[in-house]
Amino acid sequence: MSGTTATNTIDRSDKPGHIGIILFVAALLVGAAIALGFLANEWAQPLILGLLALLSVVGVFGLFAFAIGLVQFSGRAARNDLTKAIVDRADDGIVVTESENEVVYANEAYLALAGATGANDLKPVGRLLTGRADVSEAIYRLATAAREHRRLVEEVRLEPALNGRGEVGWYRVRVSPVRREATTATLWSVSDITPERERQENAFQELQHAIDYLDHAPAGFISIDADGEVSYLNATLSGWLDFDLARFGSGGLHLDDVCTSSAAALIQAIRGQPGDVRVEVLDVDLKRRNGAPLPVRLHHQVAFGQDGRAGPSRTLVLNRTAGEAGSDGGSDAEVRFARFFHSTPMAIATVDEAGAILHSNAAFARLIPAGLRPRTIHDLVASGAGLDQALAEVVAGRSGGAPLDLALAGEDGRSAKLYLTPVASTEGGDGERAIVYALETTAERKLRDNMDQAGKMQAVGQLAGGIAHDFNNVLQVIINASEFLLASHRPTDPSFPDIMQIKQNAYRAAALVRQLLAFSRRQTLRPQVLELGEVLSDLSLMLKRVVADKVTLDVRQGRDLWPVKADLGQLEQVIVNLAVNARDAMPNGGKLAVRTRNVTREDCASFGHEALPTDDYVLLEVEDTGTGIPQEHLDKIFEPFFTTKEVGKGTGLGLSMVYGIVKQTGGYVFVDSTIGKGTAFQIFLPRHVPSQEEIAAEAAAKEAPKKLAADHTGAGVILLVEDEDAVRALNARMLISRGYTVHEAASGVEALDLFLQNDGKIDLVVSDVVMPEMDGPTLLGELRKRNPNTKVVFVSGYAEEAFRKNLPEGEEFHFLPKPFTMKQLVETVKAAMG
Repeated sequence: MSGTTATNTIDRSDKPGHIGIILFVAALLVGAAIALGFLANEWAQPLILGLLALLSVVGVFGLFAFAIGLVQFSGRAARNDLTKAIVDRADDGIVVTESENEVVYANEAYLALAGATGANDLKPVGRLLTGRADVSEAIYRLATAAREHRRLVEEVRLEPALNGRGEVGWYRVRVSPVRREATTATLWSVSDITPERERQENAFQELQHAIDYLDHAPAGFISIDADGEVSYLNATLSGWLDFDLARFGSGGLHLDDVCTSSAAALIQAIRGQPGDVRVEVLDVDLKRRNGAPLPVRLHHQVAFGQDGRAGPSRTLVLNRTAGEAGSDGGSDAEVRFARFFHSTPMAIATVDEAGAILHSNAAFARLIPAGLRPRTIHDLVASGAGLDQALAEVVAGRSGGAPLDLALAGEDGRSAKLYLTPVASTEGGDGERAIVYALETTAERKLRDNMDQAGKMQAVGQLAGGIAHDFNNVLQVIINASEFLLASHRPTDPSFPDIMQIKQNAYRAAALVRQLLAFSRRQTLRPQVLELGEVLSDLSLMLKRVVADKVTLDVRQGRDLWPVKADLGQLEQVIVNLAVNARDAMPNGGKLAVRTRNVTREDCASFGHEALPTDDYVLLEVEDTGTGIPQEHLDKIFEPFFTTKEVGKGTGLGLSMVYGIVKQTGGYVFVDSTIGKGTAFQIFLPRHVPSQEEIAAEAAAKEAPKKLAADHTGAGVILLVEDEDAVRALNARMLISRGYTVHEAASGVEALDLFLQNDGKIDLVVSDVVMPEMDGPTLLGELRKRNPNTKVVFVSGYAEEAFRKNLPEGEEFHFLPKPFTMKQLVETVKAAMG
């Protein structure tokens, strides 16, 4: 057969010569001979000789061409017999197709796979590999790749195998394009990988057997990676802990799920050098699914990579519960001691004479800062002041002295109190010379610092409040006297500007006093329900003028801000003071960001402020990109008169006023600052939830008609009580000038006598709050006994809330804060008399 070679392959790649060409050449020669027969003899012989000569030349040329390989008679294309022999006898079945599955070449291996004896019963790959749906899908993908001239590899499973070679056969089929002259053929390769698959299945079965043996071994086994994720847990340990192994498919387990906090701390505290393999024996408690402890002994092996990171552990778990399968035969006393040792909240470690840590419990592991690998007790602390000497004394056999309160290493500001006790040299077989007991004192120290700071602030506040009270009386006299002088002088009078200057500077001094009162939280606030967003919107233009051109102002409002209840003027003063401080901290320009948003009670913990109670707040943040505040100054910035500015550029009262106003409003203020990066203030104002009474009062106020301006003149008898003679005289003069009859008293006792002398016919009592012998609230109580309808106006430099608590519940009175103007006094008196 023309297509079958001696090696039992099918090769139609070379196109043979056609017989018609031979017939044409023969006919041509016969025709030439006949034509020569008709020619004259004198012409025939030369032509015949010429024809013979031509044929001789062609024949000789053909012989030489065939000899040198220029002409081959077996086909048009030259062959590489070595390459063809390799492909013909390759182990993989190879097929080359053209057009629609027209086979132009098939080697011996493919003929054997196909069970074909010749070209007539040869099947292409697509028809040869038939079987289940997944096989048909694979063949479809291969055929598509062949049409698109792409490479593709698929593996198929056939039942039975090709050519009856077994019940099951696995085959790897490859398809790739082959470029031929003016067309593209497709090369198919079919490899029988059944033996390879059988070896894999055998190995898998052996692995399954090994896992089954491990799963049902009488001891537990667990593997934990460096992040605490449990990568493997055998069935025995899973049964002890009552965990379902199916959980691994939905996220798996973590170390905290299967270990108590003490055990987890011990396991994660194991450190090693790069390349080390550490084996630790730990007596700890694991945690069952219901939270019950399971006493175990861990043989924990972990290898460390070249980067020092711990790899997955190989941990053998022995159950130490009496009577359990796989339980360890250790003594009950040993088990109890191990559990107590690792469960105690006190950190315990043993060290040698150089301070190297030999053994430690879980609490000690938790004491080590994250990322630290202390080899000695000295590495654990930031500064070992006194530790060297104390350790030397203990190693020498002397009992430990006073405990050492030391800061721990790391940047989280933790501290601990260390107690050292000696170990006799005969007891410490592995070099133990001292026992270190440690108690973390971080929370205690922070609480003590907060209490010290609060006490200092309270003391300063009391001092500031006392100064403000006395100073207000002085300012009251200056302001009142200047008003009387201005009333008796015309603006054209030469002394009029000087008097006006006195009055204006008195008001400036009064503003400073208000700042002192704000810090001491003794100022009078007029709280109202506010929308913080509206307050900021109204202040935006002023803030832009305050921060100047070099500073970029960025105001970002939160959506749907909750209402707050605060004094509008004081709250504006807080924002302006913070903006001024931020501007001064950015002399070369920068950015000032003012942000507001709601903070739910669930979000409070995320800020990390221990002093912030859990509640709903509206947060006001003021952040700048200025020079920052040094850490040593952060605890002092809210103190009155503390300032880092140059002389004459600041009073040191701005932030103290911010602190006082926020605290008196019921809010909280925190500051965070980094040198060179800026400062951020966070002010938490409590969310205001209006009561039904407030809602009804607001609705009534909207419907009520506007009142006409009141007449400040009046008539009536007023009892004026003031211990400062100058203040009393000027106030009496003011009231008399408006038409009132005034009786003056220098104390509460004297006022009570005057009240009795007038048979209680007093229309209004205007009294100071702080007085010798009898203060204002006590006087009010005595007057109420004699005339329950007595009307009272209290005058004080302190806040109204500072003395209201000393009055009976529901007591009604009017209040006028010092210092005040003549207009404010007569308006209050007029309103109180009704």
